[in-house]
Amino acid sequence: MNQFLKLYEILITWLSKKFSPRQILVLSSILVGLTAGIAAVVLKTAVYYIHHAIIYDYHIKYQYFLYLIFPTIGILLTVWFVKKYRNGKLGRGTANILHSIAKKSSFLPKDQMYSHVITSALTVGFGGSAGLESPIVVTGAAIGSNYAKTNNINYKDRTLLLACGAAAGIAAAFDSPIAGVLFALEVLLVDVSISAFIPLMIAAATGGLLSKIILQEDTLFSFKSIQPFDYHNVPYYIILGLLAGFVSVYYARVYLKIDTFLKPKKKNVYARALIGGIMLAILILFFPSLFGEGYESIKTLSRLNPEKLFEHSILSSLVSSKWMVVLFILLTMFFKTIAAAVTIGSGGNGGNFAPSLFVGAYLGFAFAYILNLLGITHAPVSNFTIVAMAGVLSGVFHAPLTAIFLIAEITGGYELMIPLMIVSACGFLISKYFEPYSMDVKRLAKKGHVFTSDKDRNILTSLNITNLIETDFQTVSPEATLGEMVKMVARSKRNIFPVVANEALVGVIVLDNIREIMFKHDMYDKVLVKEIMRKPFALIAPDEEMDSVMKKFDETGAWNLPVLDQGKYLGFISKSSIFVQYRSRLIRTASE
Repeated sequence: MNQFLKLYEILITWLSKKFSPRQILVLSSILVGLTAGIAAVVLKTAVYYIHHAIIYDYHIKYQYFLYLIFPTIGILLTVWFVKKYRNGKLGRGTANILHSIAKKSSFLPKDQMYSHVITSALTVGFGGSAGLESPIVVTGAAIGSNYAKTNNINYKDRTLLLACGAAAGIAAAFDSPIAGVLFALEVLLVDVSISAFIPLMIAAATGGLLSKIILQEDTLFSFKSIQPFDYHNVPYYIILGLLAGFVSVYYARVYLKIDTFLKPKKKNVYARALIGGIMLAILILFFPSLFGEGYESIKTLSRLNPEKLFEHSILSSLVSSKWMVVLFILLTMFFKTIAAAVTIGSGGNGGNFAPSLFVGAYLGFAFAYILNLLGITHAPVSNFTIVAMAGVLSGVFHAPLTAIFLIAEITGGYELMIPLMIVSACGFLISKYFEPYSMDVKRLAKKGHVFTSDKDRNILTSLNITNLIETDFQTVSPEATLGEMVKMVARSKRNIFPVVANEALVGVIVLDNIREIMFKHDMYDKVLVKEIMRKPFALIAPDEEMDSVMKKFDETGAWNLPVLDQGKYLGFISKSSIFVQYRSRLIRTASE
């Protein structure tokens, strides 16, 4: 191993002498794209064979309903792995990446290069109702980040290579390099220069090429049956886009509520996993297409065979008319959100990419089916099914360009580009109006964390309040006299004096407020500190987010505010020290 590392160091040294930094960055993007693409191919293949064995080998040979226990097994195995090998923490979704870019200088743990592959394969392969794309994105991002760390690449290029890994993962998962690049730009690198496009495109092309060479066609999510675009259907596409926006809002809010509901039940993670698995099994019992990612069921809809989706449902006998088919399609659409939230919230690993596409496809099918049943128009059901996926994906992730080009690429052409643009734009605008942040970013916003589109805010909020507390303020007792207070003023270099009793802050003395009586010697023994102190304008907690702290400084106009930990006085934090630390961090980030 040591010899390998030495050879690697020699190779890197030789490359650095032979090539410019820009050329090395391009070469790095190829290596990162290749590795991330392989990881995506391995994950997709593993899930395909696990899923195939359960569906086709197990429940057909044995009793069908026994396969309902497999999602629970998958979630339990995932929880066991995370608890044993990851100390109960996994770092799921793009929120994890955004947080790392903003607050951890784009460093991701090494084990995320493989832990998400293992855990998502267990969860989704055994039937968990989630997607593989988010785990693939995190894996690719971790590969890019750790490659950059190993080779001492600076923060700017390290972030770019992180995004290259994510782009390659998306490209390999869907055989869609353009969508991979756009996902990296829209979701991870909102503020990026034109020069970043080349490494991103190379990494995504590398991942997409691997996917095309290695993955079988039935492993990929692709469509063949699309009909020519008819401009007479534009009004219906607009309505579909608006519906997709509202469904996106429903998806985001319901998902986060269920996830929040399940999170407090962490004391016994296995009990939580068991409860989630049972809930998921019940949902699958009624709606079998909730098993796994659901891509096969989307293809079934696009082929206009919706009845097949309910063949094994315990309510299959009720699906006796076309209107009942529509009802079941709509119910499945709404329950998919719940199934995805339960799968991930109970301890499984997966993402919302596939579920959002699933929900969109079911929405588009139901909408077109209803139009045709009512005789309003003769809508091409497969086209509406495909286009609606872009609308919901755009609304959930706030990434309309990714949604448009992803669907365009997996359909094998750009015949539906106009309706894709209409539906994605409408879905995004409606979702953006009701939910200013995308679902993953909303989680960060609730915690007071930041987003990569604002560099200044990223740096500012990466500061730790505990490290900024100043303790050289002289404390004074509320029972002290004015004379004793004046003696303290003579010895102190500060103009603020915290009034403390039993370690609790009861007030503050500001030098400017007592200047008028400081030189009245006849009042030195008559006036007590508690009579001239005042309440602080605001209080700060040691674990408070910097956004909230700066807001308090702005609202009060103060330059120094006290820090209290559950009532106990710790010291003061000053706006000046924040600016000094900010400038220092800005310089360090630029040089990393």
